[in-house]
Amino acid sequence: MSALTFSGHDTFHCRQFWLKKAYDFAKKGHDFNKSEAVLELGVGKNMVTAMRYWAKCFGIIDADNCPTGIAEELLSDSGWDPYLEDIGSLWLLHHELVVGEKASIFSIIFNELIRERPEFDADTFTKFVSTRKGDYNENTVKKDFTVFYKTYYADFKSSDIEDSFTGVLTELNLIKQLKKTFLDSEGKSRSKDVWLIERQTRNEIPLHILLYGILSQNPEEVSISFDKLYNETNGIGSVFALSREGLTEVLERISKELKYGLVFSNEAGVRELQFKKILKKEKVLEDYYGK
Repeated sequence: MSALTFSGHDTFHCRQFWLKKAYDFAKKGHDFNKSEAVLELGVGKNMVTAMRYWAKCFGIIDADNCPTGIAEELLSDSGWDPYLEDIGSLWLLHHELVVGEKASIFSIIFNELIRERPEFDADTFTKFVSTRKGDYNENTVKKDFTVFYKTYYADFKSSDIEDSFTGVLTELNLIKQLKKTFLDSEGKSRSKDVWLIERQTRNEIPLHILLYGILSQNPEEVSISFDKLYNETNGIGSVFALSREGLTEVLERISKELKYGLVFSNEAGVRELQFKKILKKEKVLEDYYGK
């Protein structure tokens, strides 16, 4: 992993339709740094900065603020799913966010933290970063954590209007909020929010999106071991928080239901996904959206 990044969003999580707006803006050749961006995008200056940040994190625009290939296919007016109405598009964006590593917290939580602690809070994450990753500003890391959970969780009961703005990935239901009670230093009972990401079976994720994730990390492979898919950084086991049973089911279904000639071998202690021919990840997405 390259140098970690815990800022850039100005404390704004990515809202619904921000990615489409950012794509359209970049496609017209406009400059996020110029004053007309505020008028064109219909948000404040700080939100313009956040919108550009998230477009880069999700792989919608590149370092030069130009639309990427996947953004052209997905978000153009004639694209696959410009308004992100298909749940597969949201899972695809989740994948791109985690593996892109431009917003480090997403990679750290899905690839590392939940392996050890499926339940965590801001303090847990901050301590994990300080002990494993080095010295980063605690307040900055905690602000990043707030943005992280708001990406996946909307608190419609909150009196804070900011909390009711739905994050782009809330429909995935990837994280759960729990209330934990504890005794403070004076022996009084207190409660705090704890977040839970369970590795489990996830039948709601389209198989094409999962196969795209496999091919993204393992291009032109003829066989991929189960343990690699489950344990490797940015493997689908980590990115999509799949349990061993869930990953086994995914691989069995991919080999049986998708017509790519794939075989999942699960015999004599050998568990691997085998390819009879080279398969391109772009082809898998084209097939999914052309279904």
